[in-house]
Amino acid sequence: MTDLNSMLEPGMRVRHPAQPEWGTGQVQSNIGGKITVNFPEVGKVVIESSRVELMPVFDD
Repeated sequence: MTDLNSMLEPGMRVRHPAQPEWGTGQVQSNIGGKITVNFPEVGKVVIESSRVELMPVFDD
């Protein structure tokens, strides 16, 4: 798996590929392979970047 998650920065918008019902979230932090994202439907979620490759959203 390529690590596109390493390019994610706070403020960027993303989707979780296995949880589309969570909606579009906003990256809060990306530190040491752990990405905290605030999703509108579930709140803040910490994602292990080695396990899930988030999908950037550029227009929604």
